[in-house]
Amino acid sequence: MSGTSDRIVAMGVLEHVGYKNYRNFMQVARRCLADDGLVLLHTIGKELSITTTADPFMTKYLFPGGNMPSIAQIGAAVEKSFVMEDWHLIGPDYDRTLMAWFENFDSGWDQLKAKYGERFYRLWKYYLLYCAGYFRARHVQLWQIVFSKQGVPGGYETVR
Repeated sequence: MSGTSDRIVAMGVLEHVGYKNYRNFMQVARRCLADDGLVLLHTIGKELSITTTADPFMTKYLFPGGNMPSIAQIGAAVEKSFVMEDWHLIGPDYDRTLMAWFENFDSGWDQLKAKYGERFYRLWKYYLLYCAGYFRARHVQLWQIVFSKQGVPGGYETVR
C-alpha cells in the first residue's frame, strides 16, 4: 500500500489477520496514516491472550482461523507506534444488536427457507443466539479504539 490517509477504519479485521500479524497490520496502518490522522480499530476481543480459536463450531462453520485479540495483544501491536486516544467498550450494545438481528432473521425466515433450507436456519439461529449469549455473559467484548501517531494536540475529544 502506498500513500497516506487522514483516517483509517479497520472494522472486524484484527480477528482475521492472525495474532502473529497484529503488529504488522498496525505498522501498515501507521505507514499509511497522515501524521495528524486517526485510526479507528473496531474489534471483538477477549480477556485472555490465546493464539487459537477454542470454539469448534466457530472454527468449522464461520471463522476458520479466526482469533479474538486481547487487550495485551493489541497493546503489544501498537507499542511504540501509536498513542491510544480512546478505548470504548460497546459489547453490551452488541448483545442487543445480535438479538435484533436474530428477531429480524427469524421473522423473515418464511421468505427465505425455500432458498436456504433448514440447515442454514439452524446454523444462523445458533450463531446469532450463541454470540448474543457470549456478549451478555461478558466472555467477549466489542471495542472501538482510536489511535494517533503522536497524540492529538490539545487532546482527543471523543464522540459518544
